Amino acid sequence: MIDIRKLKELVRLMVANDLTELDLRDEQETVTLRRPGPQPAPQMVAPPAPIQQMAAAPAAAPAATPEAAAPEPAADEGLVPIESPMVGTFYASPSPDKPFFVKVGDTITPDTVVCLVEAMKIFNEIKAETSGVVEKILPASGDSVEFGQPLFLIRPN
Repeated sequence: MIDIRKLKELVRLMVANDLTELDLRDEQETVTLRRPGPQPAPQMVAPPAPIQQMAAAPAAAPAATPEAAAPEPAADEGLVPIESPMVGTFYASPSPDKPFFVKVGDTITPDTVVCLVEAMKIFNEIKAETSGVVEKILPASGDSVEFGQPLFLIRPN
């Protein structure tokens, strides 16, 4: 049986190197790990939003729903999301008594660490992988996040 520490390290390496599949074999063990690639993420994340909006629509007046939805896309137009590369717990700072990695208004580079996502007791540093100014931080520290879920909205520079 594979050691759980080895398995966690393999998962960490997959995420760090943006691998979607890993297949290892030796005389004693066989391990195959798969995770969704970049294309399936929007399909996994997008359906809950319309379902929630549809559930809210009957409670609100029909005219209010389109008006409320219209300004939001305009305000976020041109912003680039930084998405969660895994399912886990979002942390905006390295520890509760430390400042956030980034704040709204901060200028970031592709190598800027913007948060931690804890998965399977492993804290994974998430880098921006884009340049720009942080416009929005979407989850609160300690919130659960899904694979592909937007964490930050960045205005490219």
